Amino acid sequence: MAEVLSSRSLSIWAVRLTIVALAGAALSACATAPAPKPTTSAELFPVEAAKPSRDGKPAGDQSRSLYGLFLAGLSALDQGSSREAADYLGRASALAPETPMLREQAFKAAIMAGDIEKAAASAPGPGEGANVATERLGRITRAVEALSNNRGREAQSLLSGDAMPAPYGTAAALLKPWAAASAADWDVALAEPAPGADRAMNTLFAAYGRAQLLEIAGRTDKAEAAYKALVDRQGVFAASYGNFLERRGRRADALAFYDGLLAKRQDVELRSARDRVAANKPAPPLPTFREGAAQALIGPAAQLMGQRQADIGLAYLRLALRLDSKLDEAWVLVGDSMNAGGDVVAAREAYRRVGPASTEYSTARGRLAWSLQNEKDSEGALKMARETIQALPNSLQALADYADLLRANERFGETVDVLSEVIKKSAPAPGWRLYYLRGMMNERAGRWDAAEADLVQALKLNPNSPDALNYLGFGWANRNLHIKQATEMLQKAAALRPRDGAIIDSLGWARYRAGDYTQAVRDLEQAVLLVPSDPDVNDHLGDAYWRVNRKLEAEYQWRRVLTLQPDDATKTSIEGKLRSGLPPAPIPRGNEVSARLEAPSETAIR
Repeated sequence: MAEVLSSRSLSIWAVRLTIVALAGAALSACATAPAPKPTTSAELFPVEAAKPSRDGKPAGDQSRSLYGLFLAGLSALDQGSSREAADYLGRASALAPETPMLREQAFKAAIMAGDIEKAAASAPGPGEGANVATERLGRITRAVEALSNNRGREAQSLLSGDAMPAPYGTAAALLKPWAAASAADWDVALAEPAPGADRAMNTLFAAYGRAQLLEIAGRTDKAEAAYKALVDRQGVFAASYGNFLERRGRRADALAFYDGLLAKRQDVELRSARDRVAANKPAPPLPTFREGAAQALIGPAAQLMGQRQADIGLAYLRLALRLDSKLDEAWVLVGDSMNAGGDVVAAREAYRRVGPASTEYSTARGRLAWSLQNEKDSEGALKMARETIQALPNSLQALADYADLLRANERFGETVDVLSEVIKKSAPAPGWRLYYLRGMMNERAGRWDAAEADLVQALKLNPNSPDALNYLGFGWANRNLHIKQATEMLQKAAALRPRDGAIIDSLGWARYRAGDYTQAVRDLEQAVLLVPSDPDVNDHLGDAYWRVNRKLEAEYQWRRVLTLQPDDATKTSIEGKLRSGLPPAPIPRGNEVSARLEAPSETAIR
């Protein structure tokens, strides 16, 4: 719900996208990398008699201990306990340091758990039997560890080795200028970024890093030009140019710059920057070499998570936090990733690392509240959301999160009240989706007149929204209101989203209400194919079958509804239909046109 309220910085955008589960996942090799030789269980866990170990215990006991640690590590991964997995696998690898597979798994687990120092120490190098992709990640990990300890020359050397393909080459290219700057090699640090195959987004982060390094190096004119170029590219990193103006003492220019952008769009980061300048507070400092390198890793991490390569994305986030433990965007993304992998404890720890002064605080608190909600602690979740609003009374994000939690707990009337406050604070131009959401909540609260007004307003702001067309069209049809107009709206929605079973069901139901039972059957049969497990869609199809005298099929559909866990009201209705069928068909009505909304255009839908 909160997505509609503000334009977030590019570094956090991918958190909204689907993140795949992490438990037990191995870091993927590139498609061209040769598969490593498989390790047999006999090679890993020998059980034959061997010489006693130094403590006098038989080697067989040690082997069984190794096997137990390995199994415990796998079990911890399966249960989403990344820290325990790293501990068990690390201990297993220490017992058998000559076993490449164990060392590789221990290395990966240490990265996922955030123990980069241990990961760097165990990172497999060339010729040590590791997967090629793991060796590449190991090189980047060692470089990050060197840079975190101010060994810039060592980091630069590691990042300047053989060229690596994406995604490892991307991270290496973005880190290399910061490592070079740390090593005082300014020719390399300030060089123009080399073109690459994955330039679409990551080149922006390379350009941003170069602008910062130019400013650090005192090349002010070139730095300003570089920042301006970023602003011109669809507003990406726009706040960074304002920050530059502040650092140069050009506060009036910075204030005008922020005001100009805020007149076009609402943005948490820009608003915070504008308020800082107005309050005459100090400008944000330039990053250190470590902090700049950490920021550079956020881009590829977010992109990988958006591409469903969450394991490597999480690794980059952990590396970024080794360089800068105060990087709040990374903590939020780590929390999301760990939560998706089932490690709720680690996810909560990550969210709690974000402090109240951060622009990410509201997001992190919202995630924490939902973590409680997902564990059935709804009162705890709502309490946390209210506390966040008290701490951030002007935060639309905090209000939206609270509204979403109220909705999840079916407190629809209260949800409407909070959304009304969001709409009020979004003036002068609340987005269409806010009216759509409030319309849904009004309808579920039993306030149809208010719901209709909100949905009409949503469509006035966005006439081509399939969601709003569907919700209002079905609402009218289900109440025998404006049937002809509702059908036209639903036809438009279906043309915009032809594979949406809910919309096709709404269209079929509108035709059913209009008395066009034959066409209703066709639409509803298609809807059932698209959403076969929806009890309402199956119920609608059963009704349509009955009206065209296909009564055995109608009874079959109704009986199927009872297997799909319908709510109590639907269950009672179905049981009545199975006993008595449907009453005679009513006379179709509701062809009047709504005065609130003009009839949709019949022009072709693109």
